[in-house]
Amino acid sequence: MRYPKLRELKEAITALIKGPYTSMYPARPHVAAEGFRGRPEPSENCIGCTACAQVCPARAIEVREREVEGRATRQMVWHLDECHYCGQCELQCTTRSQNPPGVRLTQTYELAAFSRSGLVSQSSEKELIKCEICSEIVTTRVHLEWTAKRLGTLAFSNPTLFVSELGGIGLSDKTDGASGEVTRADRLRILCAKCRRATSQEK
Repeated sequence: MRYPKLRELKEAITALIKGPYTSMYPARPHVAAEGFRGRPEPSENCIGCTACAQVCPARAIEVREREVEGRATRQMVWHLDECHYCGQCELQCTTRSQNPPGVRLTQTYELAAFSRSGLVSQSSEKELIKCEICSEIVTTRVHLEWTAKRLGTLAFSNPTLFVSELGGIGLSDKTDGASGEVTRADRLRILCAKCRRATSQEK
């Protein structure tokens, strides 16, 4: 019976010398431990590829797409009231190797609010690129630029990549809609996967 008492005495003396083990939160701000998964925050390196939304187990990431005056945009929105803070969006982010990555979980843990409308994190709006034949969404412009930069000279093997790059510097004119039947000549245009497959099929 003596040993437990001596152990408690040792802990009491240690606490008197070193101070308490617990933090004084909320009287003093608490510093979260390294690797703590707090509020997810997108950065300027988010390319709007929707990889995070596809892997989110809680379906807490919304992909908002809208078109105003002929300009289509996409915005990623994290609903913090539904988020599980599992870190999958950060782990599977396409630009995770960049500094900062497209999205990362911060050490912010004080997320209480009176309204759910305030419990959101959102990226900036990214311009969308559409198929020049069927007008289906291909991806965001920054996503194509990021992919072309990663591929380097290999990007010239993909017409959608290099045509979009030429259009970005004013060397290619955008044409909407196909004239009649889709042909092989349409391959040198910005196309979705379905229309690009159609241009390669024998007629």
